Amino acid sequence: MRAHSVPVFRHAAMLAAALLLAAAFAPAAQASARGEQFVQTNVEHGLGILNNRSLSESEKRSQFANFLLDLTDMNRIARYTLGQYRRGVPDSEIAAFSNAFQSYALAVYQSYFARYGGQTLRVIGSEPGSDSTNEVVRTQLVDPSDRSGQQPAEVDFRVYFEPQGPKVLDFSYGGIWLAETERNDFTGFLGQNGGDLHALDQHLSDLARQFRQQPGKAPD
Repeated sequence: MRAHSVPVFRHAAMLAAALLLAAAFAPAAQASARGEQFVQTNVEHGLGILNNRSLSESEKRSQFANFLLDLTDMNRIARYTLGQYRRGVPDSEIAAFSNAFQSYALAVYQSYFARYGGQTLRVIGSEPGSDSTNEVVRTQLVDPSDRSGQQPAEVDFRVYFEPQGPKVLDFSYGGIWLAETERNDFTGFLGQNGGDLHALDQHLSDLARQFRQQPGKAPD
């Protein structure tokens, strides 16, 4: 990996960690009170797993990983992050990248969940997305122990209403959308490495391993 490509991956990883705070999903294409209530229900469910003291750390990781995989479309997100580099690529190579991406993403989320223990998300509104198939649900990250008086950070989720059910395909922290950031990072890496998708697979696998070895810390 080129030395100057490290910071962008670290930046994307820090944004990905916000997803540990909750999985907020809305079933409607139009912003609605029903959609917001659905979001709140899922927030509570996700946080219930993370804050369940009767579970071991490995059980929490396993249950929360399954929760994320059920409610996000990892394969679709992975394909999106490849941008123009997915064109003409054999299905077998796309599948291999999707596996590497999923392992990387879950390692990031699991690495950080101890850092966000006890924090909650509060739904503050919703609005129609870029077209009739999606909706953006707006939430705030609330730290009960924070006495700074600063405005809580906003975490927004882009949810698609698909035939098989609602799925999260992107989220933003502080106004920066993760999938967009990863797409820029990954296509930049591929541009530096001659479009070698195997090189990106290996790089994500290396990062995933580092996250598992250094919980709560982004790899150097």
